[in-house]
Amino acid sequence: MKLIAVAALTLFAAAPALAQTTPTPTPAPGATTATPPATAPAGAAKFTVDTPIEQLVADEKAKAVLTSVLGGDITQNPFYDQIKAMSFAQVQPLSQGQITDELMKKLADGLAAIK
Repeated sequence: MKLIAVAALTLFAAAPALAQTTPTPTPAPGATTATPPATAPAGAAKFTVDTPIEQLVADEKAKAVLTSVLGGDITQNPFYDQIKAMSFAQVQPLSQGQITDELMKKLADGLAAIK
């Protein structure tokens, strides 16, 4: 019994040390760091089903696609405030089957057509 207690105490005592992370290396003076491109690559869709819903609603063309595919204004949905920061890809598993794969395909196709 003492062995189990000692093992447990040792584990808890070591936990903070094991949880530490290594610091991020600092670049050398004068070194340049790579920066991500400011715009999406040519040919990439402006919006996808991975785009947050509130960004889609903010764009007139994307909102028109949503209204057409969903059959109404998504901002009138009682859960809109809870899901607006999420994408349709994130909301689909939580939708209890209301957002089907077919609906996702229609959304993806409609959003991909926006230039």
